[in-house]
Amino acid sequence: MVVDDEDLARSILREYLAAHADVEVVAECANGFEAVKGVAELYPDVLFLDIQMPKLNGFEVVDLIDEDIAVVFVTAFDEYALKAFEIHAADYLLKPFSEDRLTLALDHAKEQLASGTTKRVKQLAEESLVHDGPVDRLVIREGSRVEIVPVDRVEYIEAQDDYVRVISAGKKLLKKTTMNTIETMLDPRRFVRIHRSYLLNIEQLVKLELYAKDSRMAILKNGARLAVSRSGYSRLKDLL
Repeated sequence: MVVDDEDLARSILREYLAAHADVEVVAECANGFEAVKGVAELYPDVLFLDIQMPKLNGFEVVDLIDEDIAVVFVTAFDEYALKAFEIHAADYLLKPFSEDRLTLALDHAKEQLASGTTKRVKQLAEESLVHDGPVDRLVIREGSRVEIVPVDRVEYIEAQDDYVRVISAGKKLLKKTTMNTIETMLDPRRFVRIHRSYLLNIEQLVKLELYAKDSRMAILKNGARLAVSRSGYSRLKDLL
């Protein structure tokens, strides 16, 4: 699958890949949304993926992909190279590239598929987003559809086994990640872990009620009532 917001870039990739009899281009996508949908529906082995695209960048696309896939980043910007290899991308093509260079990237992708190391790409992509510092939005995949949620609209986040449930503007969206990971992605001055199961946007807090001895309840603007643990109360006091 080829993903790039520029027609010419997709055309060049298609032309170079056509020289390989064992390669079939199953789809061309002009943006990250189409890419996530296409991967979920077509299960390609290799993704040739642009990084700097409007609405959804290449690293966010990888974070949303659950399938076992080899990723070759294709971009005109070399500042992303280190990050690409940190998440174990099969290769990194810097535009403009030659047909021989693409062949080498394709060989690297085949080697990665054969060795079974593609499974770690999503995990490492998520970790790389964490290391970039507090995010200003969350990208969430629901089937083949992608939701973009600005963090200032997030009311609270709830643990759900291997997922978290993001509550925002009346919507409840499931994102495949852990509470510990998503906590590190958010600004600690705005989001506080009030309980092992809840991460609260403090701007949504209306009041705290004493629920039982050493136990409190957070009342939110949307009417939700969330349990506050003793340690969560201590963290909350430090912010308020």
